[in-house]
Amino acid sequence: MIGKLGYLALLLPFVAFSSLAEGQNASVQITPAGSQSAMAGPAENFTGRVRVDPLFSADKDISASGAYVTFEPGARSAWHTHPAGQRLVVTSGVGLTQEEGHPVQTIRPGDVVVCPPGVKHWHGAAPGSAMTHLAVTGTVAGKNIEWMEKVTDEQYHAH
Repeated sequence: MIGKLGYLALLLPFVAFSSLAEGQNASVQITPAGSQSAMAGPAENFTGRVRVDPLFSADKDISASGAYVTFEPGARSAWHTHPAGQRLVVTSGVGLTQEEGHPVQTIRPGDVVVCPPGVKHWHGAAPGSAMTHLAVTGTVAGKNIEWMEKVTDEQYHAH
């Protein structure tokens, strides 16, 4: 049999959640596909042709941003880190990724790449295939990436 304290313990999460929900005035928002302008990946951060299609920005409700990133064959990012980590979901094509000090790995549609905070890495398309991934990137104090040197052709072709 549950005593008074047991009932309070059971009810507390529901009371706390309903109080939290009552204080919110947010409503569902839909951003139509294609309503945000695509941009070319800047040459200082990428080798080859790269297109970034922003989906959402970090805000007060979620400290992560999202975008589709499309790499033409042979295109790739420079080495970089993320202060709050990043998740990549490959949606089409064949890509490559590498963590510093580890071998280059091949990634394919449906693969999920987990980039922990502060881990130096790069990603891009394989030489003979374009590749698109959904990138969800955490943000700390308004910052989500630290760019470093470009990946050399020797590093890229080491797979």
